[in-house]
Amino acid sequence: MALRSIKRMALALLVCGVGFSPSTGADAAEPIRIGAVLPFSGGVELYGQQAKLGLDLAAREINAAGGVLGRPIEVIYADDKTGPPSAEDAMRKLIADGVVAVVGPITSANLNAIVPIAENLKTPLLYATNYEGGKCSRYVFSFSTVPNQDMGQLLPYMNQTFGNTYFLLGADRVWPHQMFDIAKPLIEKLGGKIVGTQYTLGTETDFTPLIAQVAAAKPKVLLFALKGDGIDFIRQADEQGLFRETTVAFLGLSEIDLGIFRGKGQNMYTAVPSVATSDDPAIKAFVGKVRSEAGADVLVSNYVMTHYNTLIALKAAIEKAGKVDKEAIIDALAGLVFASPTGPVTIDQNHYATMNMFIAKTQGSELVTVRALGQIAPQPGCKLADR
Repeated sequence: MALRSIKRMALALLVCGVGFSPSTGADAAEPIRIGAVLPFSGGVELYGQQAKLGLDLAAREINAAGGVLGRPIEVIYADDKTGPPSAEDAMRKLIADGVVAVVGPITSANLNAIVPIAENLKTPLLYATNYEGGKCSRYVFSFSTVPNQDMGQLLPYMNQTFGNTYFLLGADRVWPHQMFDIAKPLIEKLGGKIVGTQYTLGTETDFTPLIAQVAAAKPKVLLFALKGDGIDFIRQADEQGLFRETTVAFLGLSEIDLGIFRGKGQNMYTAVPSVATSDDPAIKAFVGKVRSEAGADVLVSNYVMTHYNTLIALKAAIEKAGKVDKEAIIDALAGLVFASPTGPVTIDQNHYATMNMFIAKTQGSELVTVRALGQIAPQPGCKLADR
């Protein structure tokens, strides 16, 4: 590996506080450099750390098996600081430094900020966070869920199991607004009724007035899209008795959120592409590999799995293309089928993923599977051919 590359890796390690996955095979060859724009500060760094666990594991496995076309994978991490300007700067720098693809970010606001850069600089962007969809681009690939795969599966279950009156509660941000816009016709189609909708500003610490507002509306289901600075609503609402009559359908819930509830918020429901407590041998083996490297107590959420999948897919696409070329990689990714810890994943011609999905609920400090849904194809609300 070139001395300049080693120095660059060391500098980034010191500045960002994040590391690289060292190659264990094909060391004499020039590495294939892949960027990762993720939050390691600014408020949602827990999710950035989860993404890094998955990327690091995939890079270790790929390099231990001889790399890709005889070359090791080198992942270069950049902190987007949970803000669009920092994400834009990180994206431009990574592409200037010669990465063949970029993985990330986590938030919708940062995604919207860097997609134009990916398109203008013709670099594939692999997004592995649950996504509201609605946009198709040659240079963007979605490796996590779109609304019909998560919310579209969760709402019928909630409607049948708990009742058909809903209160929609989310943060005043891009993702909750767009998810609720999609939820409204779904609820109407199910014969349900929305009895209230509210968005928080992110400055609230005492949620008592909001809890009283929800309780007064008497919903059977609270459709919840309030993460980050508003997630303490769950603990306060539980302590004030809201969940005796109302059950939470939690959008975007993962294992990494559960510690924040301090044991509250039991029996909340979500739809996810993986559940760490699964008895499936492949998922158990995957969770075991993550913990063998990161520690026996580390949380393993679906963010770990979906980000792991990005590198597995990149490896398969490069090998399919037979060369390390951005446009060839994009062509090879479309239609690709690859193995993941939860079963096969197919990237369709619109660059969205068909994958296995699960209804899960909170139980203790974990998520547990309620129902395996099988393969759910995406309905992203766009077609690449339309562009």
